[in-house]
Amino acid sequence: MPTLLAPVASNPPILSQFPSRRCPAFRVSPIASLRPHSPTMSAPIGGGGGGGGGEAGPPGVCINDVLTDDELRSVLARLESEKDREIFGLVCKRWLALQSAERRRLAARAGPHMLAMLAARFGRVVELDLSQSVSRSFYPGVTDADLAVVARKFKRLKVLNLSHCKGITDKGMLEIGDGLSTLQSLDVSFCRKLTDRGLEAVARGCHDMRTLHLASCRAVSDVLLLGLSRNCPNLEELVLEGCTNITDQGITDLVGGCQKIKLLDVSKCSNVGDVGISNVAKSCSSSLRTLKLLDCCKVGDQSVLSLASFCMGLETLVVSGCRDISDESLKSLAAACGNSLKTLGMNWCLNVSDLSLSSILAQCRYLEALDIGCCEEVTDAAFQGLASVEDVLSLKFLKISNCPNITVTGLGIILDKCRSLEYLDLRSCPHISKTACDEAMLRFPDCCKVNYVGRLSEPDMKL
Repeated sequence: MPTLLAPVASNPPILSQFPSRRCPAFRVSPIASLRPHSPTMSAPIGGGGGGGGGEAGPPGVCINDVLTDDELRSVLARLESEKDREIFGLVCKRWLALQSAERRRLAARAGPHMLAMLAARFGRVVELDLSQSVSRSFYPGVTDADLAVVARKFKRLKVLNLSHCKGITDKGMLEIGDGLSTLQSLDVSFCRKLTDRGLEAVARGCHDMRTLHLASCRAVSDVLLLGLSRNCPNLEELVLEGCTNITDQGITDLVGGCQKIKLLDVSKCSNVGDVGISNVAKSCSSSLRTLKLLDCCKVGDQSVLSLASFCMGLETLVVSGCRDISDESLKSLAAACGNSLKTLGMNWCLNVSDLSLSSILAQCRYLEALDIGCCEEVTDAAFQGLASVEDVLSLKFLKISNCPNITVTGLGIILDKCRSLEYLDLRSCPHISKTACDEAMLRFPDCCKVNYVGRLSEPDMKL
């Protein structure tokens, strides 16, 4: 059965004061209905005063006779809570129609017939979420027939989420490319039946594409990246995680035409290396803010040195699992991006030592998240330079799990300088345990969650 995903509110601050959902039953004084600070919008029907036989007041007026559509839209626009906006439509059919006409976002589970009905009711929707849950899929889920209806009926659409819709194919993408020329954001992550053919059609038809998520679309290759370069010059965010057919040539072609990229994720793209990333750094030097290279085994110092040379505004860099990266390039990065870098992931960078980490901690003053898990060469010496620094660090999330040479001595220095810590991962550090921390009388920030043995869920640190 089709289901609309909409929040439900209990006792919304304004609309819950109405005694009935049937709007014609509301009777209010014309003056009271327009009074800006009137405590309630309801009044006795028929214009009488309260009970007890008092003097009869002016005749009552239906609220729908007093307020115009524009005034009701103004009321709706002032409701900041999404729950209150949903309850607005429960007052009466007129208010429901206005709320439906003003809705901009919609999440649905529906077949072609119901999607057509939703399009007729919610004519101004610009964001449509048809994504499926990873753990609770429904059969047959979203199909190409659904996408044909979306392409024909939701003509204002700018954002479309189809992640984990494993039943859709290139046929559905051809419909999207032909019908939704205004589309700016598309998420088809884990839609593994999609190939270059369908996604190229989207690139050709949606020239204003800004955000494209293709995680685990394993059939995607360099052919698509060339198509994006030729057709989508405004592309800002591209996620290619797990697209193992992507190579340096495709990345080079991409940035030849897409030079406004702010976020690029090529994690687990095992065929992307220094040549492709260096070209990204050069072509997108002024725009690039986030680069994720998790487990890109061909990425080494040349990539990081290029980022240090060209991308002074870089805010997030994930090079976890890139085992050829060493102290040399990371020191250059710290010097170049010290005023911008906020998130740095270096998990399993086995050549990283105290030399580069001390530079990062000293120069990256706005660093908020740092992962040095499994960096076996890092010792307490990396933190000793902090003792002479007057300013405290901005770190909120720190992972030092599986670092065998860090002890409670180094941890004490960290705690003294990182007073805003919210999450600290200490798993599998042989010299650090809760008992050892208690014996050393270490004081953790009040808001800090300390993970000693892996029982805490990790926050989303974009690492």
